[in-house]
Amino acid sequence: MDCRVVVEAAVPVYDVETADEAVRIAISKTGEMLNPDLNYVEIETGRRTSPGGEELPPAFVAADEALVALRLRMDVFNVDREKHASRVARKEIGQRLRNIPLKVLSVEEIEDDSEAEPSPDGSADGDQASGDAVDSADGGDDDATGVRD
Repeated sequence: MDCRVVVEAAVPVYDVETADEAVRIAISKTGEMLNPDLNYVEIETGRRTSPGGEELPPAFVAADEALVALRLRMDVFNVDREKHASRVARKEIGQRLRNIPLKVLSVEEIEDDSEAEPSPDGSADGDQASGDAVDSADGGDDDATGVRD
Protein backbone atom coordinates (compact mmCIF):
# COMPACT_ATOMS: atom_id res chain seq x y z
CA MET A 1 0.00 0.00 0.00
CA ASP A 2 1.16 3.55 -0.72
CA CYS A 3 0.30 6.49 1.57
CA ARG A 4 0.52 10.28 1.63
CA VAL A 5 1.63 11.51 5.06
CA VAL A 6 1.30 15.12 6.27
CA VAL A 7 3.58 16.12 9.15
CA GLU A 8 3.48 19.42 11.05
CA ALA A 9 6.83 20.94 12.04
CA ALA A 10 7.52 23.80 14.48
CA VAL A 11 10.55 25.57 12.98
CA PRO A 12 12.38 28.19 15.10
CA VAL A 13 13.72 31.26 13.26
CA TYR A 14 15.97 33.94 14.76
CA ASP A 15 16.58 37.65 14.06
CA VAL A 16 13.31 38.38 12.23
CA GLU A 17 10.97 41.36 12.40
CA THR A 18 7.77 40.17 10.71
CA ALA A 19 5.77 36.98 10.39
CA ASP A 20 6.14 37.00 6.58
CA GLU A 21 9.93 37.21 6.89
CA ALA A 22 9.91 34.36 9.42
CA VAL A 23 7.83 32.14 7.10
CA ARG A 24 10.15 32.75 4.13
CA ILE A 25 13.23 31.96 6.22
CA ALA A 26 11.63 28.86 7.78
CA ILE A 27 10.68 27.42 4.38
CA SER A 28 14.18 28.09 3.04
CA LYS A 29 15.85 26.63 6.15
CA THR A 30 13.67 23.51 6.02
CA GLY A 31 14.29 23.04 2.30
CA GLU A 32 18.06 23.21 2.86
CA MET A 33 17.89 20.59 5.62
CA LEU A 34 15.76 18.21 3.52
CA ASN A 35 17.66 18.56 0.22
CA PRO A 36 19.11 16.74 -1.63
CA ASP A 37 18.05 13.52 0.15
CA LEU A 38 14.35 14.35 0.55
CA ASN A 39 13.76 16.81 -2.28
CA TYR A 40 10.38 15.14 -2.95
CA VAL A 41 8.91 16.39 0.37
CA GLU A 42 6.50 19.25 -0.28
CA ILE A 43 6.76 22.19 2.14
CA GLU A 44 3.86 24.57 2.78
CA THR A 45 2.79 26.90 5.55
CA GLY A 46 0.84 25.42 8.41
CA ARG A 47 -2.52 26.57 9.72
CA ARG A 48 -2.99 27.91 13.22
CA THR A 49 -6.20 28.94 14.94
CA SER A 50 -6.98 30.66 18.19
CA PRO A 51 -9.04 28.87 20.86
CA GLY A 52 -12.03 30.82 19.53
CA GLY A 53 -11.51 29.43 16.01
CA GLU A 54 -9.99 32.59 14.50
CA GLU A 55 -7.40 32.01 11.74
CA LEU A 56 -3.88 33.09 12.81
CA PRO A 57 -0.69 33.61 10.78
CA PRO A 58 1.58 30.54 10.61
CA ALA A 59 4.35 32.35 12.53
CA PHE A 60 4.45 33.71 16.07
CA VAL A 61 7.07 36.46 16.47
CA ALA A 62 8.34 37.70 19.85
CA ALA A 63 11.63 39.48 20.68
CA ASP A 64 12.92 39.09 17.09
CA GLU A 65 12.48 35.30 17.24
CA ALA A 66 9.72 33.25 15.66
CA LEU A 67 8.16 29.83 15.75
CA VAL A 68 6.75 28.89 12.35
CA ALA A 69 4.21 26.15 11.67
CA LEU A 70 4.98 24.25 8.46
CA ARG A 71 3.31 21.26 6.85
CA LEU A 72 5.50 18.69 5.16
CA ARG A 73 3.83 16.27 2.75
CA MET A 74 5.55 13.02 1.77
CA ASP A 75 4.47 9.96 -0.21
CA VAL A 76 5.54 6.65 1.35
CA PHE A 77 5.52 3.50 -0.78
CA ASN A 78 5.16 -0.22 -0.02
CA VAL A 79 4.03 0.00 3.62
CA ASP A 80 1.92 -2.51 5.53
CA ARG A 81 -0.56 -0.08 7.08
CA GLU A 82 -1.09 3.62 7.84
CA LYS A 83 0.75 3.48 11.16
CA HIS A 84 3.79 2.05 9.37
CA ALA A 85 3.63 4.91 6.82
CA SER A 86 3.47 7.41 9.69
CA ARG A 87 6.57 5.95 11.32
CA VAL A 88 8.53 5.91 8.07
CA ALA A 89 7.72 9.56 7.33
CA ARG A 90 8.56 10.71 10.88
CA LYS A 91 11.87 8.83 10.78
CA GLU A 92 12.93 10.06 7.33
CA ILE A 93 11.98 13.69 8.00
CA GLY A 94 13.12 13.65 11.64
CA GLN A 95 16.62 12.47 10.72
CA ARG A 96 17.14 15.62 8.66
CA LEU A 97 15.23 18.09 10.87
CA ARG A 98 17.14 17.59 14.13
CA ASN A 99 15.66 19.27 17.24
CA ILE A 100 12.49 20.32 15.39
CA PRO A 101 9.24 18.98 16.86
CA LEU A 102 7.13 16.93 14.45
CA LYS A 103 3.53 15.77 14.65
CA VAL A 104 1.74 13.55 12.12
CA LEU A 105 -1.45 15.32 11.05
CA SER A 106 -2.86 12.87 8.52
CA VAL A 107 -2.18 9.65 6.65
CA GLU A 108 -4.23 8.72 3.62
CA GLU A 109 -3.92 5.83 1.23
CA ILE A 110 -2.97 6.74 -2.33
CA GLU A 111 -5.08 4.98 -4.93
CA ASP A 112 -2.86 3.09 -7.37
CA ASP A 113 -4.32 2.93 -10.88
CA SER A 114 -1.45 0.88 -12.30
CA GLU A 115 -2.54 -2.40 -10.65
CA ALA A 116 -5.13 -3.08 -13.35
CA GLU A 117 -2.85 -2.14 -16.25
CA PRO A 118 -0.59 -4.81 -17.76
CA SER A 119 3.14 -4.21 -17.85
CA PRO A 120 5.06 -4.07 -21.16
CA ASP A 121 5.78 -7.81 -21.01
CA GLY A 122 2.06 -8.61 -20.53
CA SER A 123 2.16 -9.63 -16.86
CA ALA A 124 0.36 -7.86 -14.03
CA ASP A 125 2.20 -5.06 -12.21
CA GLY A 126 1.46 -6.46 -8.74
CA ASP A 127 4.75 -8.41 -8.56
CA GLN A 128 6.92 -5.35 -9.29
CA ALA A 129 6.39 -3.33 -6.11
CA SER A 130 9.83 -1.73 -6.03
CA GLY A 131 9.54 -0.75 -9.70
CA ASP A 132 6.21 0.95 -9.01
CA ALA A 133 7.83 3.02 -6.27
CA VAL A 134 10.59 4.19 -8.61
CA ASP A 135 8.14 5.09 -11.39
CA SER A 136 5.87 7.01 -9.00
CA ALA A 137 8.76 8.96 -7.53
CA ASP A 138 10.01 10.21 -10.90
CA GLY A 139 6.65 11.37 -12.19
CA GLY A 140 5.21 8.10 -13.47
CA ASP A 141 7.00 7.91 -16.83
CA ASP A 142 6.27 4.66 -18.60
CA ASP A 143 9.84 3.98 -19.65
CA ALA A 144 11.67 0.77 -18.81
CA THR A 145 13.70 2.18 -15.85
CA GLY A 146 11.63 0.44 -13.17
CA VAL A 147 10.93 -2.83 -15.02
CA ARG A 148 12.85 -5.96 -14.13
CA ASP A 149 13.28 -8.91 -16.49
